[in-house]
Amino acid sequence: MTFVDGSTELFGILGNPVRHSLSPIMHNAAFASLGMNRIYVPMTAADPAQAVPGLRALGFRGVSVTVPHKEAVIPFLDAVDPVAAQIGAVNTLLLRQDSAGKVLIEGYNTDWLGANAALIAAKVRLQGSRVLVAGAGGAAKAVAFGLQQAGAEVLITNRSAANGQTLAAWLKCKFIPLQEAGQQAGDVFINTTSVGMEPDMDGCVVPSEMLRNFSAVMDIVYAPLETRLLREAKAAGCAAVDGLAMLLHQGAEQFRLWTGQPAPEAVMRAALEEELRRRNQKSRCCIAPNNPRG
Repeated sequence: MTFVDGSTELFGILGNPVRHSLSPIMHNAAFASLGMNRIYVPMTAADPAQAVPGLRALGFRGVSVTVPHKEAVIPFLDAVDPVAAQIGAVNTLLLRQDSAGKVLIEGYNTDWLGANAALIAAKVRLQGSRVLVAGAGGAAKAVAFGLQQAGAEVLITNRSAANGQTLAAWLKCKFIPLQEAGQQAGDVFINTTSVGMEPDMDGCVVPSEMLRNFSAVMDIVYAPLETRLLREAKAAGCAAVDGLAMLLHQGAEQFRLWTGQPAPEAVMRAALEEELRRRNQKSRCCIAPNNPRG
């Protein structure tokens, strides 16, 4: 258990909602394993205009940013990393003092690094690969951007053609209507949508027979850890990369930004897996029926 005292450094995650975020489990495990007097707390915030200045006033050192604030926080920052500015979204804040003692808040994006690292850890070669990305939201934008930076050819598919075409235009890549995605083939297929997430775990963003056209499949959903998409990908002989991998690697990059040290990734992964097991067991618990009186 983390002991909190007057010298404890504050970190956290800002979003709405944040109740089910796994980031506190991951980062607190990392801090504890290295004996750091730091604590990472979830913070529900409806208005980033009020929340961001509050971080400075309360002495926070680093903060993760999640939906719906990844774009909304940018006007309230002192500086934004050029890559995050290009993506148009931040998921990491670093608070530091300048030479005059003023606390500056800088924004970064580690989502794209996390996605690339997760694929590389699974022995997926990105340079020269052909990757079909399903989705057109902020996650799709970060993931696709990172793939292009790694030298991959990216294609976008999405249920909403208008949104998919907008993202494809920004990336200067090809858009494939979702109903035509089954005709595609490539090296990697990535789902960045919420299809297959609890409680609607029967969903699969594309037809299962399409998956045999790819060598690897990644799903950024981590609840459940093995989605229907990943089960069917394994059945089709694909390498399967789960959503916990991206969460872990983007978190590891956040840890490095905040501390200047390599992250204890094995500790972080073990903490995430244990928490998912705990939540799964809790969700399976049944309330015994009331015994009739008499």
